[in-house]
Amino acid sequence: MMAMDIGIDLGTANVLINVRGKGIVLNEPSVVAIDTTTGSVVAVGSDAYKMVGRTPGNIRAIRPLKDGVIADFDITEAMLTYFIKKLNVKSFMSKPNILICCPTNVTSVEQKAIIQAAQSAGGRHVYLELEPKVAAVGAGMDIFKPQGNMVIDIGGGTSDVAVLSMGEVVTSQSLRLAGDKMDAAIVNFVKQKHNLLIGERTAETIKIQIGAAYEPDVNDEIEVRGRYLGDGLPHEVIINAVEVEQALHSTLMSIVDAAKGVLEKTPPELSADIIDRGVMLTGGGAMLRGIDRLFSDQLKVPVVLAEQPLDSVALGTGMLLENIVNHQQY
Repeated sequence: MMAMDIGIDLGTANVLINVRGKGIVLNEPSVVAIDTTTGSVVAVGSDAYKMVGRTPGNIRAIRPLKDGVIADFDITEAMLTYFIKKLNVKSFMSKPNILICCPTNVTSVEQKAIIQAAQSAGGRHVYLELEPKVAAVGAGMDIFKPQGNMVIDIGGGTSDVAVLSMGEVVTSQSLRLAGDKMDAAIVNFVKQKHNLLIGERTAETIKIQIGAAYEPDVNDEIEVRGRYLGDGLPHEVIINAVEVEQALHSTLMSIVDAAKGVLEKTPPELSADIIDRGVMLTGGGAMLRGIDRLFSDQLKVPVVLAEQPLDSVALGTGMLLENIVNHQQY
């Protein structure tokens, strides 16, 4: 039996794996729980995510990717090895080809680390592709023609903005501002306004349930529990969508400014195409209510949300992997 080729969206928040011919078969949090006394891996993915903020002293729940790149090489390798083994894509005789994504501002050292981690986890040939390019393909954009396509991919650790034409990135910017920074902004806002300390998981729940980027509904509210800083005791407050929009405003405007900067550097012919074709929004951050209207209002061009924003990169890896394998056969 031949090994099955795989595409990996190695995200700061989630790892998605697309097996060629089968589609997306794995979507798990990028978290590894380690026993600090023995150094052994206790849990990976969803099981480890349940432990975030709830572990005893000897167990640490670690996110080995930070801002879209590998922060802890050994733990990233252990995580990838676990997922690849779980999928059983290797055969006795051969290893899978792996296509993996990286942000546009990734350094050559960081690129080598990603390739090495994928090879150590069991990859035969490892191919790297830029995340906005893969996201655009996965969102259904035809980036291989001589016409301008713009994509804004808002993930967990990075937001990538790029204009593509003829299959390549023409202008781009990558910001280390995305879903994680939005969660941190909510934690900070709740601490300052309500004197309540909450964890990242609670902040993420607030963002998902009532988060809005544009014209929030004052009636959308959520009960939030945490530790009151006044007396150190558990406490709960009610937070509404308007407050969450205030908390997220600065981060969102930084991404808007990056998009404006990319448009300013775009050749005029491609800019004209973007007015016709619009901007594609992908990534988990694109699921924030009203974010398409915020970008459209600020950039003065049509903005479209991808059909499957969370899966766009993983879907794109499958399509590009198909091209690579087909080229190898000729």
